[in-house]
Amino acid sequence: MVVKREEAGKRAKIVRMAAGQGKKLILVSLAGLIWIQPMVLMEPFGRTTSTVYAAESQATKLGTEDITSGAKLVKYQYTTTRSGKQVKVLADVIEVDLSNPYVQLDVMTGKGGQVTTRQSVEGMAQETGAVAGVNGDFFATGGQGVPMGAAVSQGTLVTSPAKLQGMFTFGVRSDNTPVIDRYNFTGTVMAEDGSTFPLTGINQESYTTEPDKAYSHVNNMFIYTSAWKSEERPKASGTTPTEVLVQGGVIQQISYQTAIPGQVPSDGYILRAHGQAADFIATHMTVGQRVDASYQLVSQTSGQQVNPSEFKMMIGGHTLLVDGGKASAFTRSTTSISGGSAVARTAVGYSQDGKKVYIITVEKNGSSSGLTLAELQKFMVSIGVWKGVNLDGGGSTTMVTRPLAETEAKLTFTTSNGSAGQRAVANGLGVYTTAPQGALKGLKVSGASTLLIGQTAAYSLKGYDIYFNPVDAAGIQATWKSDNGNVAWTGEGFKGIKAGTSKITAVSGDGKDSMEVTVLGGADLSSLTPVTTFASLEAGVSVSVPVTAKLKNGNTVNVPDESVKWEFTGMKASVQNGVLSVQSVNNGAKVAYATPKYDGFSGTPIVFSASSEQVWENFENATYPVSFTGLPAEAKGTAAIVQGTGEREKSKVLKLDYDLTGGSGNKFAYAQINGTTGKTIPEGATSMAIDVLGDASLNWLRAEFADADGKSIYVDLARPLDFTGWKTITVDLTASAIKHPAKLKRLYVVNLEEGQDERALTGSVSFDNIRFTAPVTGGDTGLPSATVTMVAGQSSMTVDGKKQTLDVAPLIKDGTTYVPIKYVLDAFGGQAAWNAKAKKITVTRGTTVLELTVGKKEYMLNGAAKQSAVTPIIANNRTLVPLRLVSEQLGINVNWEKKTKTITLQS
Repeated sequence: MVVKREEAGKRAKIVRMAAGQGKKLILVSLAGLIWIQPMVLMEPFGRTTSTVYAAESQATKLGTEDITSGAKLVKYQYTTTRSGKQVKVLADVIEVDLSNPYVQLDVMTGKGGQVTTRQSVEGMAQETGAVAGVNGDFFATGGQGVPMGAAVSQGTLVTSPAKLQGMFTFGVRSDNTPVIDRYNFTGTVMAEDGSTFPLTGINQESYTTEPDKAYSHVNNMFIYTSAWKSEERPKASGTTPTEVLVQGGVIQQISYQTAIPGQVPSDGYILRAHGQAADFIATHMTVGQRVDASYQLVSQTSGQQVNPSEFKMMIGGHTLLVDGGKASAFTRSTTSISGGSAVARTAVGYSQDGKKVYIITVEKNGSSSGLTLAELQKFMVSIGVWKGVNLDGGGSTTMVTRPLAETEAKLTFTTSNGSAGQRAVANGLGVYTTAPQGALKGLKVSGASTLLIGQTAAYSLKGYDIYFNPVDAAGIQATWKSDNGNVAWTGEGFKGIKAGTSKITAVSGDGKDSMEVTVLGGADLSSLTPVTTFASLEAGVSVSVPVTAKLKNGNTVNVPDESVKWEFTGMKASVQNGVLSVQSVNNGAKVAYATPKYDGFSGTPIVFSASSEQVWENFENATYPVSFTGLPAEAKGTAAIVQGTGEREKSKVLKLDYDLTGGSGNKFAYAQINGTTGKTIPEGATSMAIDVLGDASLNWLRAEFADADGKSIYVDLARPLDFTGWKTITVDLTASAIKHPAKLKRLYVVNLEEGQDERALTGSVSFDNIRFTAPVTGGDTGLPSATVTMVAGQSSMTVDGKKQTLDVAPLIKDGTTYVPIKYVLDAFGGQAAWNAKAKKITVTRGTTVLELTVGKKEYMLNGAAKQSAVTPIIANNRTLVPLRLVSEQLGINVNWEKKTKTITLQS
């Protein structure tokens, strides 16, 4: 879809107004720093040419991408010397060709085109249809969010410039010539009797003027139009307003000493006056009379009056940075905007011939350190700026651009706010297109840049026309291919075949595009972990086994079922569609393991052992709190542990009474267990049984668990609740893939909005005897008992008094004793598997799975990440493990005799 400027340029004109008087006088702040003082002309940074700058610094073009006809994004790496060291900084420049008939610039103002609303640059661009944009004028971050300078949109003055010294603006005249200048506002209000009073400004918040340090609204008259959104005109002005509502050129209402409530009509405005201005209104105006207001801008450079209608757009800035292709003297003190610090920056300028506009941002993030204003001047000159002005920077610096073939502008780089995201700003400078739909010019392939072996992913194709506008991809028929056998086209997507990188290409007519896809191999993984940790060892048991992989680059991916191969020990089993089914258990096996594998990388095994049903809660001796909560707020009820009735009169039960007659939509009645934290359930629970006293309400009955990551897991108990009397309900938990340790947080009733008239809105249910079936993690697992003695430095050990030879002796390093784990497991039972690629050793003993990696302090215990002060080491080409860490996790007691350096192990 091509968004046309004529459509995107519409601005909302309705403004809500409300009475209000300020109690304090405030000062204007720049970028959040309160600072008002007379203009200080700084010494010029320098008058040298860009060729001299090139000896000190260098701008290297990294790449160019077209945004639309007449606008392109150019990315630079700028090298400068700072504190004697070379620093590389990233800068992003939108170059706009003003001679191109299809591209336009305009001001983006807050939300709906109204001041005082504030919005992110991305939000403003998407709302107005801009194909690119940056943040604009300075504003008081603690104020109402009004630009300090003049703002003109499509010939209409949105805000007048504040009376501040040294503040420049950037604009584009109706003839498409750019201009950077300083402007004053001048205006007059004429009453019907011919008397006049000067206008001070349009749509301004309160501030302190310069250089006289006067209060902006004292004894002055302002116009507020429907472009002003706030209900306060303005906030905290320190003045009592007299307001006049003018509609159709006729006075409709006069409010003395108080604001007029309500909105400014789209075909009118409000005169806001104080002191002498209010006296003028009282003397010369009455309801029903005509009134006329006129205003213009005046160039401080030439003294000429300028009608705002002569401009397509204008946006305020700060100090002049470049003049005549050279670094300019700062026209205003830069202390309050951290001029000498390296921060994110935004600026705008134009070329010597006036045909090209440069919209500039400098990044400050993990990849770039920002620039000082002096460094920014050098950069601007080096890329061809003839005259340029500084815009708001720091946390406000934001750029959005529309990628080729996409329909909306998106963030071009990470702002200096980082995870806090984009700052909401007063206005921005937008780039728009009016280009018609043209013939297809090129294609863009998009999709996953990484695949796993066995995984198939779909790839989409988008197009753009000769004006670089997006083309509907529905009609594009393409041929897909790969340059090698690492991936294969299936007809619906590319499938990962083997580890490595491939270039996939789509061709449609003369259009063609490629992208690289990397198939991840086992060498790219640092862990491979099933969500299920424990399961019951019993033929016929089925367990959901989703697997996640952590990559060496720190990313985590969900591994498709088709990419995992399974190895079974102690049982016969199979996996289909992500569900593992135990077919039979080996004779005498009390423990079995299912180990996920990927391209030679072995993951954390699932431990299968004998299961038993455990009574988790019968409410006879519960000491934790139980409480009721409801949604929406009108949902009422109680939840409490009470004495049962009827067949349960000798037992305590958890009773949930609910009244959902209030409120609307879906309704919920919760019995909270142990406040909001819940109560821990048995490790590896595969099913839950619960006795329920139903009320045949036809509502849903559910349980909510919280897993190890805090994620909520919802399990249906009865859907619908269609019975009365006590009934035992058993639910399978394996399909829910609950990550342990987990807690049961609440039992609750759900009354859905759909079909609500068929369900009871009031009722009562009770719960008793909650049981979980879970693997037995202790007790008799068939593991041998023994007494083992080792001596540090000796290549032998005794097992129950019998001497054995070791091929590597235990050693002591930095106070930690290391042993070859193989011999410990030979004596006490268990297995060890070594992954040479990952330098990982996996130890299984009974129901314990321990994974350690050479050089890494993080280890995995039954699928849960733990931290240790020591790590495995490699000595004499053998892997040795920290004795105490491993033995204690495996349930083996360790005794150390310091004098003889003797180690005694018992189980």
